[in-house]
Amino acid sequence: MKKWVYTFGGGKAEGRALDHDLLGGKGANLAEMCSLGLPVPPGLTIVTRACALYSENGRAIPDSLKAEVLAGISVVEGMAGRRFGDAERPLLLSVRSGARASMPGMMDTVLNLGLNDETVEALARDSGDARFAWDSYRRFIQMYGDVVMGLDHEVFAELLEDEKGRIGKEQETEFTVDEWRRLVDRYKEVIGEETGEGFPQDPAVQLWGAIGAVFASWMNPRAVTYRQLHDIPADWGTAVNVQTMVFGNLGNDSATGVAFTRNPSTGEKALYGEFLVNAQGEDVVAGIRTPQNITEIARIASGSDRPSLEKVMPDAFADLCAICDRLEAHYRDMQDIEFTIEQGKLWMLQTRSGKRTARAAMKVAVDMADERLISREEAVARIDPAALDQLLHPTIDPSARRDIIGAGLPASPGAATGEIVFTSEEAVQAKKEGRSVILVRVETSPEDIHGMHAAEGILTTRGGMTSHAAVVARGMGIPCVSGAGGIRVDLRNEKLIAAGTTFARGDVITIDGSSGQVLKGRVSMVQPELSGDFGRIMEWADASRRMTVRTNADTPADARAARSFGAEGIGLCRTEHMFFEGERINVMREMILAADEAGRRASLAKLLPMQRADFTELFSIMHGLPVTIRLLDPPLHEFLPKTDEEIADVAVALGMQPLELRQRVDALHEFNPMLGHRGCRLAISYPEIVEMQARAIFEAAVLAARDTGAPVVPEIMVPLVGLKAELDYVKARIDAVAADILNEAGVGIEYLVGTMIELPRAALRAHVIAESADFFSFGTNDLTQTTFGISRDDAAQFLNTYRMKGIIDRDPFVSIDYDGVGELIQIAAERGRRTKNGLKLGICGEHGGDPASIRFCEETGLDYVSCSPFRVPIARLAAAQAAINGKISGA
Repeated sequence: MKKWVYTFGGGKAEGRALDHDLLGGKGANLAEMCSLGLPVPPGLTIVTRACALYSENGRAIPDSLKAEVLAGISVVEGMAGRRFGDAERPLLLSVRSGARASMPGMMDTVLNLGLNDETVEALARDSGDARFAWDSYRRFIQMYGDVVMGLDHEVFAELLEDEKGRIGKEQETEFTVDEWRRLVDRYKEVIGEETGEGFPQDPAVQLWGAIGAVFASWMNPRAVTYRQLHDIPADWGTAVNVQTMVFGNLGNDSATGVAFTRNPSTGEKALYGEFLVNAQGEDVVAGIRTPQNITEIARIASGSDRPSLEKVMPDAFADLCAICDRLEAHYRDMQDIEFTIEQGKLWMLQTRSGKRTARAAMKVAVDMADERLISREEAVARIDPAALDQLLHPTIDPSARRDIIGAGLPASPGAATGEIVFTSEEAVQAKKEGRSVILVRVETSPEDIHGMHAAEGILTTRGGMTSHAAVVARGMGIPCVSGAGGIRVDLRNEKLIAAGTTFARGDVITIDGSSGQVLKGRVSMVQPELSGDFGRIMEWADASRRMTVRTNADTPADARAARSFGAEGIGLCRTEHMFFEGERINVMREMILAADEAGRRASLAKLLPMQRADFTELFSIMHGLPVTIRLLDPPLHEFLPKTDEEIADVAVALGMQPLELRQRVDALHEFNPMLGHRGCRLAISYPEIVEMQARAIFEAAVLAARDTGAPVVPEIMVPLVGLKAELDYVKARIDAVAADILNEAGVGIEYLVGTMIELPRAALRAHVIAESADFFSFGTNDLTQTTFGISRDDAAQFLNTYRMKGIIDRDPFVSIDYDGVGELIQIAAERGRRTKNGLKLGICGEHGGDPASIRFCEETGLDYVSCSPFRVPIARLAAAQAAINGKISGA
């Protein structure tokens, strides 16, 4: 019989941390903290699989689940000494989500559940504070009306602002009991007007409504977007945590806050966080009130004149510090903690692995390894490879002039420049148009997730270091400045007013998420230093990984950048990219349009020294490392002019008549050129092209070896092979040229001739092709296209729809399709090595920089991955993690 509900409290719990998938992250950690004897309000967790049950039951809670929940609440009543719905000592509850993966702010929460017109009076008598009771009641109605009944939260916010204006008060803490009573009545009136039904007074009805709303929020647009951005499967579902309320808004000896056991921006080993006196938890992250620092050191550093928790509540602060140390030692990781202090007593509401910047992740991992809390391999495994992008982006040049127009909190490090936009929709549209923007908001909300992802940076005028904007931006690696109170945002007129100057939508600003500064205009940037903690992690990663990491590089600049990032050779040099610059394109066109072989050879003779110079420089930069050069691959039509205007210009350059040129272009037209006359098919039709490229490669190898004194081992890749006979034909031409060049030079140079496996037939016939190939390089871009029968250039039109509708989990052009494309690679690898033991195997498609695909390559036993230069560190780390995971799973 399935168990749907697990209780916790009083130092005991039915669940534990290892039940993470069943109880969700929050539920598992609440259970674990209870078992550790920490002060946790008693409650229950409804398991994650109940989310699917709710959907299957027509978005209704089954009676069997209700029965278990009520039984669990009876247990909680016993621990709390209160009864749910009781008119004397009512048990009030919070209802929160709790997915397996942390999704901050993406799903819904309801606090103070169980209040109605009767229990609010009981709460007032029990607490001795009627103002607190009615404040809690209005908060509950506001949240329940929004989350469960579907009213826009702005409706309630406007009513609150209207009431403030009417009574002449700026802060909610100044409201009297009668003023809260009047606002509660107004809230209920509006709910009746908008929904046609009264606010529910039955606590049981409230409970089922809140639980159902939390389950339903798993599929709200912002949660769906967040899951897609972070590759969280939709079928995981969310748990629901129903917990006894503790009140941070019960006077000036009460508070609520968020803390990190280490600084999430820098990784510094120091308690870091914010709190609010006389507030509930949602107030801290919502940015409605400016929070205070937890520690005195942080208060002084921020220049705040508001007292720290350390000074205001020293006993609670000491308890918090001791618990933070204990939790970090127990979990062996930086923790993100939510807490409430009720009349001086500290209660723990949540702990989880804290989200952090890439730089902070590096420091935390290195420091914890040095502290012997974790091993070096664990330190390597802790770093998200994709997060390294944060360290590879520019920061503001220290020598640049800073025209500062405002400042806020340094919420997420890094710098960004862009045009001002005021809505998430504008940010998304700008990204589609190729424009860089800064999303400027008073404060962000979970509904802004799509715009935050599209923006280069985020600027808010309200909110602290743990506000929604700050937490989400750090997780995404997007620079963010929050709480820039000196800047005014006029959303209605789309204006930003700062330092006496008005900026309009489209004006350019720069934000520095490391200092909190907001700057006018564009500011020059510099690349970061990849040393220190980064260097140590990469050193440990390199010691752990088995596969080598190469780069896809066509230019000297790419090769130098890749080598500085630790590339161990070039896995793909696309020679066609060398023909598009300057005069080369016209010589290439001249060769393509030549009437016979003699004409083509004459043009190729002009291209030879250009290719030779290119290859010589690449070999010199990569001296001592392998360089794989792919022969000309794309269809020839890509080099030719297309519009009438282009044809007219090219005709003049080539000394032809436009009509004659148009006729030649039309004659080369193909209906499906990517499956047409390209790759090895060109080499077979026009072997003189192969001979020129081979000559350039071997002459360059001789020159580079002589100049650098390091051996050069060219690896020549023949593209689009589907038949062994194709490779044999092209390889014979390459071998003949090599013999001529090396005999002339009087030197011996080792070289390899292999093929790119990018056709299903090639994968299936790999055991035959391997008889002639020295290596296989899997071109996963084309292999994915030919396996699925999908054009990568056109797939975006429907693949996002496929993901939204659950047809696919991931874009197969981003992460390797294990079941189809992956199986073809495994077949080719196994069959190829069966023919030729030790056959070198690599991958050079865009998947070479994707961590999930790299894990597949490790599992398949490939020798190397090759990726774009700026993804080399990501690939090095991902390859190490794949090797470490392989050791663990094989142990």
